Amino acid sequence: MHRYAKSKDTKARLAPKQKISYEKTADPAITEYSVKALNWLRKAEFLMSAPKLALCVEDTGYEIAFAGRSNAGKSSAINTLTNQKQLARASKKPGRTQMINFFSLGNPDQRLVDLPGYGYAAVPEEMKRVWQKELENYLIHRQSLQGLVLLMDIRHPLQHFDTMMLEWAHSRKLFVHILLTKADKMNRGPANKVLLEVKQSLKKMKLNFSIQLFSSLNRQGLEELASIMAGRLNYTLEHEPEFDLSQIPEATIDDEDEPDLVLKEE
Repeated sequence: MHRYAKSKDTKARLAPKQKISYEKTADPAITEYSVKALNWLRKAEFLMSAPKLALCVEDTGYEIAFAGRSNAGKSSAINTLTNQKQLARASKKPGRTQMINFFSLGNPDQRLVDLPGYGYAAVPEEMKRVWQKELENYLIHRQSLQGLVLLMDIRHPLQHFDTMMLEWAHSRKLFVHILLTKADKMNRGPANKVLLEVKQSLKKMKLNFSIQLFSSLNRQGLEELASIMAGRLNYTLEHEPEFDLSQIPEATIDDEDEPDLVLKEE
């Protein structure tokens, strides 16, 4: 071989590398459900507020409650999910909202619930204890509660009150979906690392809860959250009725040979 000639192996190594895509192809059915679920959640309307469990809306139907530390971005998540800027009002002083807020979804028996924020350092200890007791009562005794969306700032996950909330939910065998909020504050790699670490911590605690990254700012994870919530709130797609071909009687030989009837004018 000529000393300047390149072997086939060398040419193969020097050839431009072909990019391989590892992205999953979206399931059309899941995408349709996510889009329609988001549209449905935009029907959210304020229903009522209650300072304690005894004064809450009637305990019927289905509801999903949002819970988390007062600075975890709970109001922003609800507003982004429902595409309404002021549905859940965030206080300028985190931890000052003391009401349990209910929102209907075009049907008073399907609701979102905004629970008071917990664990904020600026709130007096006595107030923290009162809120903690009401949250515990709500989680243990509310029959219509289908699950929790538990929000944690991705930069400070699994704080003391977060762990308490998870344990309460687990004791009642209640579904929990964890949102690691403000994911836009981190690059993709570090954010996914935190996600993995929290998953491993949950596994050690023997808590089989779902979890995802979320950002109200860039709407990251919005469709995934909408799908999970809609499923728990018993939302189903509304399809146009289809014509059932199996109900058409099969034609017989006599039917096929019989001539069309023609009405003759007298």
